[in-house]
Amino acid sequence: MTASDTQKSLLQRIFSKRMLLCIFLGFSSGLPFYFLFNLVSAWLKDEGINISTIGAFSLLTLPYAWKFVWAPALDLFFVKKIGRRRTWMFLTQTVLLICLALMGLCSPKIDFHLYLIMILYFMVAFFSATQDVAIDAFRREILDDEELGLGNSIFVNAYRFAGLVPGTLSLYMSDRMPWSITIIFTAMFMFVGLGTTFMIREAECQVSTRTLKESVVEPLKEFIGRKGVWSFLSMLLFIFLYKFGDNMATALATPFYMDMGYTKSVIGTVNKVVGFWALLAGSIIGGIIMLKIGINKALWLFGLAQIVTILGFVFITHVWQNQGEFVDILASADGFINGIAGNIGITWFRSDLASGFEFPNTLLLSLVISGENLGAGLGTACFVAYMCRETKGKYIATQLALLTALSALPRTLCTSRAGYIINSVGYENFFIICYALAIPGMLMLIYIAPYGDESGKKAAESVSG
Repeated sequence: MTASDTQKSLLQRIFSKRMLLCIFLGFSSGLPFYFLFNLVSAWLKDEGINISTIGAFSLLTLPYAWKFVWAPALDLFFVKKIGRRRTWMFLTQTVLLICLALMGLCSPKIDFHLYLIMILYFMVAFFSATQDVAIDAFRREILDDEELGLGNSIFVNAYRFAGLVPGTLSLYMSDRMPWSITIIFTAMFMFVGLGTTFMIREAECQVSTRTLKESVVEPLKEFIGRKGVWSFLSMLLFIFLYKFGDNMATALATPFYMDMGYTKSVIGTVNKVVGFWALLAGSIIGGIIMLKIGINKALWLFGLAQIVTILGFVFITHVWQNQGEFVDILASADGFINGIAGNIGITWFRSDLASGFEFPNTLLLSLVISGENLGAGLGTACFVAYMCRETKGKYIATQLALLTALSALPRTLCTSRAGYIINSVGYENFFIICYALAIPGMLMLIYIAPYGDESGKKAAESVSG
């Protein structure tokens, strides 16, 4: 085969129907997740709901962490004429569309409606998690082994791109239209998934059914037999702790920005446009660097970047609480810069940072959010690679599902208390606590992934390959 034929074949794979399906299905998978974690929190905050109550809503997202428990049922029960995967994709996407739209008919200010919102919130989490199981299985069945890396990358980026709808477009709308219209409008984007499911054909392959024992018990037995009890428990504790502080810090990000005085339109622009590209850049850059230095070193370096950027939240909160003091610092900086400029004969330049500073400051928010998302992207890149490295043999898919489910637990369980902590100690102390909670995961790297161990580099190359 000539070089031109090879290039043509590669382009055909990139622009194939299968990759297009990864885009649309990734969007359908990501939309309800970001609807819950971004738009609902902004809606509740705007309607005057207490920050503690908003934080407690994260407990209702437990289905994302436990979806592997009922995943075997998706292999056992389905409508034959529709197909094993399409049956569940149709069902979940239809229910999601209805539940998301019904939220728009509720008012959080009415106690009965707030309870109804909680029920709908849980239903969205459950059917969204179930949709993920069906779409993940469908994606694995339509992609060749050589296409898995590209297909998964496209899917994940489409998943993140979906966050721009509830996190940017919908926030813009909510500043100009009633929340009811905004929420129903956002729900209509589920038609992307429904339309895709209607047009696709079921993959022609036989899928063996799995029992609960085969899905959960046997993969755990293999893990423990291969690693030993203490190493296995240490791995689980590390997975729980590594992104604990970062997850806690961003648990109630949108309500936090609103308390800082930023409008929903500004939040939509900065947090989901600047932040999205920073997160994407972090993921891509992290993957490239990891090939050079290995997983172990990446866990150390990217983990440090991940926790240092939490201090950005501490900084912006301190400025918010001490605006006069910060303006004085800027005035001193103006004097210092202008003094240097005068000493070297630059007369046309004059620093004027102090008089031009106003809070809420969009540039300051952009720097903090882009830094945090870049750090999160780097941390996620090596963290996922580490979990892939720890899976072996015929249980790779199931073991990875178990590990990723465990990694989701901190956001679901512990961050539900974030609102109560904020009410008790304030935002600045809360983010300092988040920073401290990120340290134990870093300390565990001494045992989990020694910095000088080069075996992680070979593993990174095999994972990327």
